[in-house]
Amino acid sequence: MNIFMAELIGTALLILLGNGVVANVVLEKTKGQNSGWIVITMGWAMAVFVAVYCVSKYSGAHINPAVSFGLFLLDKLSVGQLFTYVSAQFIGASIGSVLVWVLYHDHFNATKDGFLKRAVFCTDPAIKNNLKNFFSEVIGTFVLVLGVLFLVAPEHSLGSMDALPVALLVLAIGLSLGGTTGYAINPARDIAPRLTHQLLPIKNKASSDWGYAIIPMVGPLLGSALAAGLFSLL
Repeated sequence: MNIFMAELIGTALLILLGNGVVANVVLEKTKGQNSGWIVITMGWAMAVFVAVYCVSKYSGAHINPAVSFGLFLLDKLSVGQLFTYVSAQFIGASIGSVLVWVLYHDHFNATKDGFLKRAVFCTDPAIKNNLKNFFSEVIGTFVLVLGVLFLVAPEHSLGSMDALPVALLVLAIGLSLGGTTGYAINPARDIAPRLTHQLLPIKNKASSDWGYAIIPMVGPLLGSALAAGLFSLL
């Protein structure tokens, strides 16, 4: 499997399972309705585990433009390789979000609240404060990328089982830092599903809130750059 297909499949799995758990918790008449934040954070952690385990031997399982960007800043990727990773990640995230919509279609129709429907696709702050929301995404991604750089260093690497510590890292970020913005910490995870939400014929949907979208796009890139900078000094 080539890098492009590995990243596409890995990111599609990430979003199918990650946004899938959100759908299960927030949409009407699901088996998991109102099961809460712990279920969402555990579901996202397991989504990371599955995605990383499945494709790590083919592409390194970045499944996140912020991770790829950090490696690019550390001279681990060329410009061409960065484009391959990021384009695959955005396409995969779009596919994953469409699959969630198909799977939960009846529950989307049963849900009246358009904001809950949007939450299945993309993040939204608990309290809207652009500066603090931006800071939350920077810090969350800084922890993610710095943690990944340490966890997959040659002296620590477990091969495909790097998936487990990376999943636990994402679980820790979600539980400890995710309550402010929903911890996008991944531009593809937010922007591609947000665009999917915009385009899909979802009944009574809210706006896709593109005014907020700059935060889960730029915040993770800055957090990744800071993590790469610190890692390069160690």
